[in-house]
Amino acid sequence: MEKYIHLLKSLISTPSFSKEEEKTAEIMRNFLATEQIPFNTKQNNTWAFNKYFDKAKPTVLLDSHIDTVRPAKGYTLDPFKPIENGDKLFGLGSNDAGGPLVSLLATFVHFYSRKDLPFNLIFAATAEEEISGRRGLEIVLPEIAPVDFAIIGEPTKMELAIAEKGLLVLDCYAHGKSGHAARDEGENALYKALDDIEKLRNFKFEKVSEVLGEVKISVTQIEAGTQHNVVPDVCHFVADVRTNEHYPNKDAYKIINDLLESEVKPRSLRLNSSGINELHPFAQLAKNMGINIYGSPTTSDQAIIPFLSVKMGPGDSARSHTADEYIHKSEIFKGIEQYIKILDGLKL
Repeated sequence: MEKYIHLLKSLISTPSFSKEEEKTAEIMRNFLATEQIPFNTKQNNTWAFNKYFDKAKPTVLLDSHIDTVRPAKGYTLDPFKPIENGDKLFGLGSNDAGGPLVSLLATFVHFYSRKDLPFNLIFAATAEEEISGRRGLEIVLPEIAPVDFAIIGEPTKMELAIAEKGLLVLDCYAHGKSGHAARDEGENALYKALDDIEKLRNFKFEKVSEVLGEVKISVTQIEAGTQHNVVPDVCHFVADVRTNEHYPNKDAYKIINDLLESEVKPRSLRLNSSGINELHPFAQLAKNMGINIYGSPTTSDQAIIPFLSVKMGPGDSARSHTADEYIHKSEIFKGIEQYIKILDGLKL
């Protein structure tokens, strides 16, 4: 088990911001080579198949990401220096998602040479998750298809997120007509934007998810005007929309577009809600093991996966993107044990 802690320390020591993951990808490939496991690569992504891969069997993907956000301003420790303090291991990416990454890798290595597996396993260490980039898992999926089920490694305290909300970011533009602020002229685009923002504050999507709850809309940015005495002719505001499984992003966009007077432009429609039913064999196994099941409000690589998937891993999402990020080594060891136990009992 200690070799996976050593691997995590190497990852922490190596800056791996989104789109700059070359060196951590190399670390992952060197580890697989040392374990004598053949692997495949595409840009900064790396994946491997279990030794006795059989196309007649269903396939399970074990995926986590190698990229990190940039260090928060409040760091008091060196973010790239792995520091152990008792059971805690500090460092950027230790919790999100280094701990889940090495735990899934350890699980894959455990099963790699098993001839009697009722399913295939693919391990993937992918890039650009933190920015929902298009050169991460998205370009790997066509190379490994078909896949029947996926476990996405994110810090969930080894609780099981059977579903997660989708993400829809909308750029909204209220249009008016410029004029002198001292005279009764022009059409104030800012006022028009405020009217639309009020509509969003009061609007409720009809369908509420039993697991994920309601669709959540938050206006997070606004900008307008060029100077104090000019009535603004355009006002731009941004709406962050977290969708549930009842509303594909394209449907949520249409509903909001019909609601507002402003021009509405989606940045992307690809990050949809995803998950599994509570009756799925994986969810039933987790429930029988006493693992808590919930719906996640945050978005991960699940959003681009076209097949059934869950999110699960050691660490705590509350520590993600925070200063002096850390994970407990015992969380990693327990995570490996739980992954192995649940896969040992899984029948798809």
